[in-house]
Amino acid sequence: MTESRQVFGVGIIGCGLIGKKRAKALGQVGKLLACADLDVSRAESLANSYGARVFHDWRELVLYPGVEVVIVATLHDSLAEITCVAIEAGKHVLVEKPAARTVAELMPVMAAAAKSDVKIHVGFNHRYHRSLRKAREIVDSGVLGELMFIRARYGHGGRVGYDKEWRAVPKLSGGGELIDQGPHLIDLSRWFLGDFTEAHGFAHTYYWDMPVDDNGFMMLKTDQKQTAFLHVSCTEWKNMFSLEIYGKFGKLDLSGLGGSYGVEKIIWYKMLPEMGPPETVSWEFPMEDDSWAVELAEFFDDIRLDRQPRAGLYEAQAVLTIVESIYKESGYDNGA
Repeated sequence: MTESRQVFGVGIIGCGLIGKKRAKALGQVGKLLACADLDVSRAESLANSYGARVFHDWRELVLYPGVEVVIVATLHDSLAEITCVAIEAGKHVLVEKPAARTVAELMPVMAAAAKSDVKIHVGFNHRYHRSLRKAREIVDSGVLGELMFIRARYGHGGRVGYDKEWRAVPKLSGGGELIDQGPHLIDLSRWFLGDFTEAHGFAHTYYWDMPVDDNGFMMLKTDQKQTAFLHVSCTEWKNMFSLEIYGKFGKLDLSGLGGSYGVEKIIWYKMLPEMGPPETVSWEFPMEDDSWAVELAEFFDDIRLDRQPRAGLYEAQAVLTIVESIYKESGYDNGA
């Protein structure tokens, strides 16, 4: 006999590229009931594709009785406010990273969540890519031994007008590249190494004519001195993603995220007892990215099983704490 699963009513606030990805990934467990966006035409376009209702005011969507889960995929300046209102309305929330522009902005959200029974997931989506799931499996098996350090790079290619987009406006974004792609690398590093108790770095604007950083450099350490060397850039000129995880018995080399970032790959370099050139095992994932669907399925299970999401507000707070400390060290005002 097939087990019937609860279908959750979903509302999406922010119907741009990410909102559309979230809608497509709802699967059989989520049903899109409502859409809202500052650009009403975008909300209408997404709603029409799913037979959903359009709301001109996101607050009305949050209060819509059929909506049990709210997905917040707006610009950074409204992530925290919408999440807080949704929590107070008794809705479960998936909010895109970084969940707020600053730790101070996130604190009321955490306070509201602490007084509520709803589940809050923060969209650190990269955890759910096939190569990252494989890396997690290998690390958890213990074959790499104790982890020593991580080296990672993540970069955007250039496009005309990049410095005129919303990411270049401090009040909307809360910063530049460090708070854009930086949270993904920080979160992935924490996922493998644990909490960082020491953070150093430098954010700087090298190329783009904008008041936010276009490159961020980080060196993060745990209590055990496990270290993450991270670089995020929007002067990469060719989209790229690289993450290397070093253990005492070998290393993992991950590259690509699909699409313009290249085929998703992972190579496992296995140290031999006699050392020398390692054995290698590799995997490639040329198929369509399923990370969005896997992430949402996990969140729906979190709600159904009444368990705490693995990527939640605490993880967002830890990431934002590091981002803020490096902006302060670099003399940047994030505008929030």
